[in-house]
Amino acid sequence: MTIAIVSLIIIAYLLIANEHITRINKATIAMFTGVVVWILYMSTATSFTLKMHGAEFNIFSQGMEQTSELVKKFIASHVFIRYGADLCGIVLYLLATMNIVSVLSTNGCFDFITNVVRARNSRRILWGLVAFTCLISVNLDNLTTTVLMLLIMRRIVQQTRWRMWIGSAIVIAANCGGAVTVIGDITSLFVWTKGAITPTDFTAALILPALVATVVPTALIARVLPEHIDIVRPTVLYRGDQSTLKVWQQVVLLIVGLGGLWFIPTFHRITLLPPFLGALCVLGVLWVLHEIMNHRRIMTNQPLSDRTDLQFQFAALQTIMYFVGIFLCVSACIETGIMASIQAWCDEWIHNIYIMSIAMGAISAFLDNIAVVLTAINIYPVAEDITALSPALDPEYAQSFLQNGQYWHLIIYSGCVAGCLLPIGNVCGYSLMKAEEVSISWYVRHIMPKVFVGWLLGLGVYFLVDLWLR
Repeated sequence: MTIAIVSLIIIAYLLIANEHITRINKATIAMFTGVVVWILYMSTATSFTLKMHGAEFNIFSQGMEQTSELVKKFIASHVFIRYGADLCGIVLYLLATMNIVSVLSTNGCFDFITNVVRARNSRRILWGLVAFTCLISVNLDNLTTTVLMLLIMRRIVQQTRWRMWIGSAIVIAANCGGAVTVIGDITSLFVWTKGAITPTDFTAALILPALVATVVPTALIARVLPEHIDIVRPTVLYRGDQSTLKVWQQVVLLIVGLGGLWFIPTFHRITLLPPFLGALCVLGVLWVLHEIMNHRRIMTNQPLSDRTDLQFQFAALQTIMYFVGIFLCVSACIETGIMASIQAWCDEWIHNIYIMSIAMGAISAFLDNIAVVLTAINIYPVAEDITALSPALDPEYAQSFLQNGQYWHLIIYSGCVAGCLLPIGNVCGYSLMKAEEVSISWYVRHIMPKVFVGWLLGLGVYFLVDLWLR
């Protein structure tokens, strides 16, 4: 049954990687596969349970006869419920942040970016959009940031040819910015909730490599753009328009929304409550302010949402459902003992976290980086001390798997950055392909080499900093 589960997951990963060919939504494939592998697991759960949870099951059974029904009750109440709790926490967090973005976007809190960046000078547009993308993606998830910034770019840049170049830079910046904080990407959020990293140490370790991986490709893209490009003329609002908030109101909402997200790690550290409660608290405060500031529009039944709002919600829901499916697949692999076997193989034959991160990054370029990174995260447990790992490991190598170890930093960095080597390697790249009709062949010729250089230089920066601090 283990072979059947692994084979099904591999097939699903290949279908996900070829969504642009099959035209089947990757969230659909992930959800279906996640449910099926758990059904297969439950059909032969006795052998897996005794192997992975023998002592715990003996306490649960209390000497009762071992039956398949008893094993299923144990899995439902002691095994699957743990994964369900972790999954629900992350999903609730993503739903809360999705609504925070929706409220901010509805009230035009990001409109100032268009006014600041708008210019005929192509490099000002490029660097301005990249800078704002990085700043926003460290607070919000990178997919939502990408959708937002691509919409802003379309309001400024007129020609599709140049939107393809600038949009590629936005995708790179969103993924690199998301890799800097524990709330900027689904994978970093998961590693944080797993207890493998702490927010301050994680940001300090990756801010320089991520900055290099952003600046280098952007600088190379800037050399391709002409000095001046055609821009879209701004829309002039009629005098007395009451459909948007005043500037000071938008600033207040933006500070509460993004500033509140920055407070979530502190909320978690002080209260020890799950991060999603902090996100819901921020959403509650922001929603109250939204209702107060829009009371006139609410009383006159003016619409408070638009097509942009619907695009944010659709993109976020697709990502959440995709994450749920991948999480179910990975958790099933853990319970079958596959991850332990992969860990033993890596320890024996690779035994180098940099080689592992480069290999994982290369795989992320062809498969989706969320699937690859979640798999890599669960290969190793978070060790409290070196003695919890295999005694055959040398101490220096074993240190990488402790809390805030280099392994956790490198898999997030390589997954986020190397996932940009191809547009099919990350959900942001798919958004660019759909929005600007960017082909894989064009991306490989023009963008992939630039991302590759930035990725390796960022790895070099991480290595030098780690060597200097060691």
